[in-house]
Amino acid sequence: MAVIKYLILYMAIGSSVAQKSSIRKGAGYPTAQRHLPKRPTDPPGQEDYIPNEKCPLSDGFFPDEEQCDKYYHCVDGVHTEKLCADGKVFNDYDSNEEKCDLPYNIDCTKRHKLQPPQPSEHCPRKNGYFGHEKVGSCDKFYYCVDGQFNMITCPVGLVFNPKTGICTWPDEVGVTGCKSEDIFEFECPKVNETVAVTHPRYADPEDCQYFYVCVNGDIPRRNGCKLGQVFDDEKKLCEWARQVPDCADWYKDRLTDAQLEELENPKPKQEKKSQRVRGPSKRKHVRVNTQEEEE
Repeated sequence: MAVIKYLILYMAIGSSVAQKSSIRKGAGYPTAQRHLPKRPTDPPGQEDYIPNEKCPLSDGFFPDEEQCDKYYHCVDGVHTEKLCADGKVFNDYDSNEEKCDLPYNIDCTKRHKLQPPQPSEHCPRKNGYFGHEKVGSCDKFYYCVDGQFNMITCPVGLVFNPKTGICTWPDEVGVTGCKSEDIFEFECPKVNETVAVTHPRYADPEDCQYFYVCVNGDIPRRNGCKLGQVFDDEKKLCEWARQVPDCADWYKDRLTDAQLEELENPKPKQEKKSQRVRGPSKRKHVRVNTQEEEE
């Protein structure tokens, strides 16, 4: 009898072991889902994408190979052609961003083509910075936004640089009619190398408030002193007008003696007293009886 019980127990254990060995294991078969069909594979990722001419990646924003203001919006490898506003070009620094910028900081040397311009008054294109049309007006330029212009004047001594869209020194522009020799009626005196490396200064012969810095002793750049001061050609620095005999009366028709005195000796600024912030009253509240209460 004992032998029969032992055989039955042995067969039960063997059946359980055989059942466990038949269970599928692995990534697609968790224990709780041992008899479920295999999971479907994940959709093909970016590594499975085959790039094409317009969409190097399946999704993103990508520049045209020839035209700097044209780009493509790609979704699942399907592209949509787009154009920046006239005067702007596509910024291809980040394919996840759709961004158009002015061309000064974007390299378009390999994508030099552009859409046909849409000019308006003073604006060769609808957007951007553009030099003045009049020859010799080197310090003036136009800032155009959607075909509407606003004229801007550079600080004294600077001219508009169409390559960078900002005001720079005339010797850095290289535009005919706007170079240092065209703008300034001044020629740097010849000096030896020892003096040249110090960038010597010279008074403007026509204006006491201004002077020239000769870069490397050769290239003139015009600078100015602040209001009320003039350039002292002996000391090679800016001084108050009354201290430079040759230019003591330079501001005579522009500023009064009192104004010059105030510029030279400005009054100390008075600090504003902070207003007192009242807190809750500490006085005891006295109740006033009304006539009705007295009656």
